Amino acid sequence: MADATMTLSADTASGAPGAVDLRAQYVESGVKEVLDELDRELIGLKPVKQRIRETAALLLVERARRSLGLAHETPTLHMSFSGNPGTGKTTVALRMANLLHRLGYIRKGHLVSVTRDDLVGQYIGHTAPKTKEILKKAMGGVLFIDEAYYLHRQENERDYGQEAIEILLQVMENQRDDLVVILAGYGDRMDKFFESNPGFRSRIAHHIDFPDYSSDELLRIAETMLARQNYNFDEPGRTIMADYIEHRRRQPHFANARSIRNALDRARLRHANRLFEASNGPTDSTALSTITAEDIRGSRVFARSTGKEKVP
Repeated sequence: MADATMTLSADTASGAPGAVDLRAQYVESGVKEVLDELDRELIGLKPVKQRIRETAALLLVERARRSLGLAHETPTLHMSFSGNPGTGKTTVALRMANLLHRLGYIRKGHLVSVTRDDLVGQYIGHTAPKTKEILKKAMGGVLFIDEAYYLHRQENERDYGQEAIEILLQVMENQRDDLVVILAGYGDRMDKFFESNPGFRSRIAHHIDFPDYSSDELLRIAETMLARQNYNFDEPGRTIMADYIEHRRRQPHFANARSIRNALDRARLRHANRLFEASNGPTDSTALSTITAEDIRGSRVFARSTGKEKVP
């Protein structure tokens, strides 16, 4: 919600009869703090951040209308996050829970993250208590269901996922003032899931697509991840990391920021081993904190790119 494009600015003067200073509420409610934090934490994802800003604008306006006695209806807040792994869906869900709590749309502001295994039982009579227990934990907050399309496996006649779906749909409709459900997963699979489960589609008001990161964004993410642990690249290390990203993106099972985190973990292992083997005296903080080209180039990604190793 940058000031230049602020959708919530009001022409009314603060304190005027029957008026609300939306800009002041934007700051005082903590919404600005949440959105600023989202901008700092997540690189890229401009369309996602814009949708979150628009949702915040709607909720602030609805709260203002309520405070002035105008006709209002609590917006449907259930959401669908579609995108590849490692694109920030869980992080955005956490920030959304915080935002909804600050605006008074949920009581607690916590997030409960689950998958099919947390909801669906293995035998008759097992699914309902599992699903209801999770819903009990999530009440007053946000329930985040990752890979939601696995809830029901139609190819398995003895699958109990449909029972969990029916319970979820009932709660999403009847207790929507006390629970927000966010379904997440791959875009194409989520589309098929909604086609086969129209009850979910009718209850989901906000469908947000999470794009893959660009190579430049992934390099910035890598630098940010290192900085949080008091590491950094030297210049050759940064150059080879950019090369690594280009190679890795073309290979199977790439998971955006998640793959970058894994690559940095392995680079730190190689870095530590390199320092240990070369150590014959004191090691300064610069050496202990600098990831070099050697630490990155040792990745199997480069062997695969030259055809020396088959990609699994």
